[in-house]
Amino acid sequence: MSEIQKTISPIDGSVYLERPVSTDLSGTLDHARQAQQQWKNVPLAERKAVCERALQYFLDHADEIGLELTWQMGRPIRYTPNEIRRGFAERARYMIDIADEALADITPQPVDGFQRYIKREAVGVVFVVAPWNYPYLTSVNSVFPAILAGNAVVYKAAQQTPLCADRFAAAFREAGLPEGVLQHLTLTHGQVADIIGDSRVDYVAFTGSVPGGKAIQKAIGERFIIAGLELGGKDPAYVRADADLDNAVENLVDGSFFNSGQSCCGIERIYVHESLYDAFVEKFRELTLTYTLGNPLDPETTLGPMVRTSAAEFAQKQIEEAVRMGAVTLIDPAHFPAHQAGTPYMAPQVLVNVNHQMSVMIEESFAPVVGIMPVKDDNEAIALMNDSPYGLTASVWTKDLEAAVAIGEAVETGTWFMNRCDYLDPALAWTGVKNTGRGATLSKIGYESLTRPKSFHLKLS
Repeated sequence: MSEIQKTISPIDGSVYLERPVSTDLSGTLDHARQAQQQWKNVPLAERKAVCERALQYFLDHADEIGLELTWQMGRPIRYTPNEIRRGFAERARYMIDIADEALADITPQPVDGFQRYIKREAVGVVFVVAPWNYPYLTSVNSVFPAILAGNAVVYKAAQQTPLCADRFAAAFREAGLPEGVLQHLTLTHGQVADIIGDSRVDYVAFTGSVPGGKAIQKAIGERFIIAGLELGGKDPAYVRADADLDNAVENLVDGSFFNSGQSCCGIERIYVHESLYDAFVEKFRELTLTYTLGNPLDPETTLGPMVRTSAAEFAQKQIEEAVRMGAVTLIDPAHFPAHQAGTPYMAPQVLVNVNHQMSVMIEESFAPVVGIMPVKDDNEAIALMNDSPYGLTASVWTKDLEAAVAIGEAVETGTWFMNRCDYLDPALAWTGVKNTGRGATLSKIGYESLTRPKSFHLKLS
């Protein structure tokens, strides 16, 4: 009898969905391999048309998908449909639009008597291991360009968000994608390792934790394949003395608490020039208190439950440790009646009098909690921003473009923002440094790991 995976809704602790673990892994990989051999020869214009139709499916069903997503992982219903309508659609559209240029042959300077070019061939079978926090936003980065490039995709959804796999399958089925080019599986961790170690898989796209990334690397073993790893962050922001204070507060509160802080590129630590520190902290606190924690099915709710009780308990322990070490909490959880220990419903928290001896300022929280520290100048801010094992995004809030560029060049990060945060521009490579992982998605660079170069050197008679 097959093992059953259960999805527990953070809304009320009920079993939202059950499904059996997949068993015919070998048959799935064989089918993917065979289908890919045909799909790679389909003209790019036809591949683009299929992806256009798949995108339209998602847009047509955004409200239904949003409701499913709210039940599965707890984000408020007022926001979940926009994961499809905004970021998902923007990224899919961009990767479709640049496919001709990104996948075109590369032709060097002509040489008499020769024809030379580099062809971008599909890498083969792409194994996508998706997370639960932004299951569509992260998956679109790999699924659409992989299919556009002529690959087959085997998709593994997170146990918390299995219906995302169903939606990808339905979208591409209705779009006319040939059978076998996109398949999805319900897998255990051991089965994931088995697939990665299988010679029929040519590339792995993983978004998740650092331990998960290490497990992916171990599963690859001695195989000569690449894994794209996006493993999270502890993203900092620096508010300079010349910043627009109200704009910085408004965006950094949202960057800290949207999706209950469960975002790889969410703001988890803030450094403020000492001349603005007191005013910034007070405005930040006031705006935080306007949030409404509650049932995410209520359209008035702006802060839903965390994905599970254990995640909330981890963040609470970080807060308690920081307080024992001298930190001060600015938010009374009693202001948020839905906050309740032993449940996923966690009030947002703002900490001051913090330092880098506290885990809440060093280790990923993935929760609605942020620490704020004063700094005396740019150099101190840079040193603190770099004092982290992660490097996904970082931001500066200033009116000085030249200073923003200079500071950005000194900060160890994959993406550097000025006067914004928590956003992926599909025209730019999405990448990270240090324990955040390796590889890149989006932009033309995102196609490089999904193709392999093949050189043609033809001597003419």
